[in-house]
Amino acid sequence: MEDLGSVPWPPEPIRTERLLLRESEARDRAVFVELLASSEAHTYLGGARPRAELEREVPAIPAQWPGAFVVELDGVMIGHLLLRRTTATGNSRPAAVGKADLGYLFLPRAWGFGYAAEACAAALDWLDGVLPGEPVTLTTQTANARSMRLAAKLGFVEVERFEAWDAEQWLGIRSPAVLPGHPDGGGPE
Repeated sequence: MEDLGSVPWPPEPIRTERLLLRESEARDRAVFVELLASSEAHTYLGGARPRAELEREVPAIPAQWPGAFVVELDGVMIGHLLLRRTTATGNSRPAAVGKADLGYLFLPRAWGFGYAAEACAAALDWLDGVLPGEPVTLTTQTANARSMRLAAKLGFVEVERFEAWDAEQWLGIRSPAVLPGHPDGGGPE
């Protein structure tokens, strides 16, 4: 994965009805460690990393690169989302190479309230503004029912299913030009 290229970074913080998307800060380190050590949050991501290892390796200001957003609720980090460009590697799917990719991870205590949908929609709206017409991919395990529902809600459509990491994976794509209500197609303006 690589950054999104010429996108100005960091953007102004993005405010939604309930959330703030912003660049990572030193005060987020403890929550990053908690998030990366959570076995529940990593059920479909190959498992959590050991907390002691994370305490040694997570930098003072974690995930500080273009496309990385901290998701904050009432002044506290509850999740992280990432928009990066997919590069050709042994694990990448040809349909995703060169496209922006959306990834997200939220603390289990923040699940079930619609925060992921709200944050991802805001980040995708931001991307539509800085890279108009940019298609975005999302990959999740088909067994991850929550992520499958979120992908559909955000307008991702299936491109393919494939086996990786001992599980069936789902690759979807979202193209603003074909979304309902987009001025370039798909539905009423």
